[in-house]
Amino acid sequence: MSDLRDTAPYDALLLLSFGGPEGPDDVVPFLANVTRGRGIPEERLKEVGQHYFLFGGVSPINAQNRALLDALREDFAGHGLDLPVYWGNRNWAPYLTDTLREMTADGHRRIAVLATSAYASYSGCRQYRENLAESLAALEAEGLDVPRVDKLRHYFNHPGFVEPMVDGVLASLAELPEEARAGAHLAFTTHSIPTSAADASGPVEAHGEGGAYVAEHLDVARLIVEAVREATGTDHPWQLVYQSRSGAPHIPWLEPDICDHLETLHGEGVPAVVMAPIGFVSDHMEVLYDLDTEATAKAAELGLPVRRSATVGDDPRFAAAVRDLLLERAAHERGREVKPCALGSLGPSHDLCPVGCCPARAPKPAAAGADSPYA
Repeated sequence: MSDLRDTAPYDALLLLSFGGPEGPDDVVPFLANVTRGRGIPEERLKEVGQHYFLFGGVSPINAQNRALLDALREDFAGHGLDLPVYWGNRNWAPYLTDTLREMTADGHRRIAVLATSAYASYSGCRQYRENLAESLAALEAEGLDVPRVDKLRHYFNHPGFVEPMVDGVLASLAELPEEARAGAHLAFTTHSIPTSAADASGPVEAHGEGGAYVAEHLDVARLIVEAVREATGTDHPWQLVYQSRSGAPHIPWLEPDICDHLETLHGEGVPAVVMAPIGFVSDHMEVLYDLDTEATAKAAELGLPVRRSATVGDDPRFAAAVRDLLLERAAHERGREVKPCALGSLGPSHDLCPVGCCPARAPKPAAAGADSPYA
């Protein structure tokens, strides 16, 4: 078909991410941005920042986003897509508002947005939509012609996201001692969030115990387990576990924690574990510290062989998946019938977040959804 490479109505793509410090002097200001409005004193921020100081005050996330930008631009150019790609962050430079101001000055009026979060949740989806609304409101207050932004759908079950993780698990299994490999347990990890936020994740019909957040992760884990079984002939036991809890101890968060899980597995006589961070797009600080440092140290203390499989990062298959998501959404916006690409039992996610999807504790305007003030 003649329009297979047609990105219209979109005239730009925005990579929207979390951001991270790029030196010791950035750490406390960055954490102040992350925790703004919570009244956390500077001394506490310095304590929390020790994870960053262990790595020279540099989070790898910005470098990884630059690598993903390069991969996207290379993929787009190689497939005849003449579409500029920009990058903006929630909590550190380049800040989202500055990037949208630049895009507006460059004449862009219809922007597709890819968030570096694959799953439904408040912090992984709606909060980014709130950030977009805040930035658009700032541009509007400056008298600028506010562009329309459309967030691309969740991609947790897109082959270009799942297949690189399958390869990562297979590579990690191959690195384990041969005598432990067949009995290795697969621990699929993601960011712990409050159980109340998980229960309310996704569209209203998905709300309930764990909500869409847990259901989506479980579906991805099953896909990987099935692919590993097909490749190796071994049916590895597995579980979805959590990491990076940061909330008050009296508030229930998703469990079990990866370190507690490693202790349990060791007590059960499991010979080895592959930790697969399926909840993360790239090897940013929570992967580097919570898995590569803390959980790996716990495993060494137990005498339990572990490997940590790779995240998707700038894998060319993921860049191709972004292109696919973009062209799919563009075709839908032009009124074309296109079958979305999705693996597993849940099917493709919605294009437009419905009212009541991943609600906030305190209602705030959110762009790129059915309740957007900037339709």
